Amino acid sequence: MPITSLRLRDFRCFESLSCPLAPGETLFTGDNAQGKTSILEAVCVLLRLQSPRTLAGRELVRFGAPGFGIAGSVNGRELTHTHTLAGTERRLLIDGEASTRPGDYLAASGLVVWMGNNDLELVSGSGEPRRRFLDFLGSQLFPEYRPALRAYEKALKQRNFLLKRDASPAWAEIDAYTAVLVPYGETLLRLRAALLEKLAPHATAAHTAIRMADGGAPASEALSLTFHPGGDSSQLSAQLLARRADEARRRVTLHGPHRDDFLIALDAMPAASFASEGQQRTIALALKLAQATLLREARGQAPVLLLDDIFGELDPGRRNALLAALPADSQKLITTTHLHWLEAHERPAARYHVVKGSVTPE
Repeated sequence: MPITSLRLRDFRCFESLSCPLAPGETLFTGDNAQGKTSILEAVCVLLRLQSPRTLAGRELVRFGAPGFGIAGSVNGRELTHTHTLAGTERRLLIDGEASTRPGDYLAASGLVVWMGNNDLELVSGSGEPRRRFLDFLGSQLFPEYRPALRAYEKALKQRNFLLKRDASPAWAEIDAYTAVLVPYGETLLRLRAALLEKLAPHATAAHTAIRMADGGAPASEALSLTFHPGGDSSQLSAQLLARRADEARRRVTLHGPHRDDFLIALDAMPAASFASEGQQRTIALALKLAQATLLREARGQAPVLLLDDIFGELDPGRRNALLAALPADSQKLITTTHLHWLEAHERPAARYHVVKGSVTPE
């Protein structure tokens, strides 16, 4: 069981919280804007050092507090993650000992799949949410993924700044950042291509399983994922050199993994344009279930599933299909405002009610 307890200090709306977590399912009920989602977010930040809701650590700090603290028992080890606003200092502890390398901390923590209402953007939105989807999964599968992504993003930011700064680009300065950007960019392009190749069959299988459980015909609506890279994984330097005139005119880096995307299609038709909202929700669920399956297969460890108020948005057929498809050996933390979907579902092992940052057992 990945996480048995969660403790918070000055995180979002919580001044303090101490909450045991069940090995199977833990359900958090309550009205909107009471803190339910923040509990799941805290688990994600503790385990993966990132929030699915914001990139800014300061937004996680309770108003007026100097920083936040999160701690929990994970796989029999005590993990602590603190963040102070002064200098945006982060401190990581494993069993009370400081961990100076995020990679070591992440190796000691658990795996995570986040499922929320905004997952529909994976199908209907721009390429950015699909890149974030790949990044969140890739950083849990490949040790080199997260360092490559962070280094690439820093080099890209500086390169784009220099392209915008001067009327005539200072190519000597720009090339210095290009030399940093290219190897990390080629690593990301290679890993994302491998990642999508591994993910696609699991997504297709999960999509079929949901549709069959929902009464759909298994032979129709075949799901496919096709990688559209933003550059060549072995020729990125040459591609950037060939586009210098265009980059000078448009003042932005025109090749690289920041332009990656993948096409989601049903029967070879783009799902963003031709699928109904119900079909798009089924696809989004299939992508997240595929994420869980791939993590379990590749790492030999069932991920923690963080399900943020998704059952109330699903029709009964899709809701029951999703419940049937969730990995049985995964720990599940679920938030909900409505309980009618529980009627046909086994009662969770633990249940809490959340009101204005206060959590009480039910």
